[in-house]
Amino acid sequence: MKELYIKQKMLNIGGKFTVRDAAEQDIYYVEGSFLQVPKTFTIWDTTQDEVALITKKPFSFLPTFFVDVKGRETVTIKKQFTFLKSNYTIDAAEIEVQGNMWDMTFDVLQHGTVVGTVDKKWFSWGDSYRLQIMNEEAEALLVALVVAIDYVKASQAAASSASV
Repeated sequence: MKELYIKQKMLNIGGKFTVRDAAEQDIYYVEGSFLQVPKTFTIWDTTQDEVALITKKPFSFLPTFFVDVKGRETVTIKKQFTFLKSNYTIDAAEIEVQGNMWDMTFDVLQHGTVVGTVDKKWFSWGDSYRLQIMNEEAEALLVALVVAIDYVKASQAAASSASV
């Protein structure tokens, strides 16, 4: 089992941060676009190869996010129309998320088998997450899912505070 850690820096306008292993070695680099439509996050490995791309669908009635891993659209995160509480769904072939996605404590299953777990570290500056990876083939997908779900949550929080 492999562990990775994502720690986003507070007040980082463009969304630039690294993903590290347990020995605190950089494994992935994540960079969000700044003032660009559509909003994107690109994830590179240490050899500067793109391993994932997260894109917010521009000009849609309800927010939709696409996650491409290694050039293939893998996951779509969509906001559902509800009156009281915002609700998002994850559409993906062979991939399922079980647990509390909005508290960032969940398991990711592929073909019914747990390939990784995610849990948020509380009481830290910025958002910090621990990823436990049981299947290394799903590593890039897990990193992309955490970044995408965190961005969806941040977008929802920003929209909620703007409407008050």
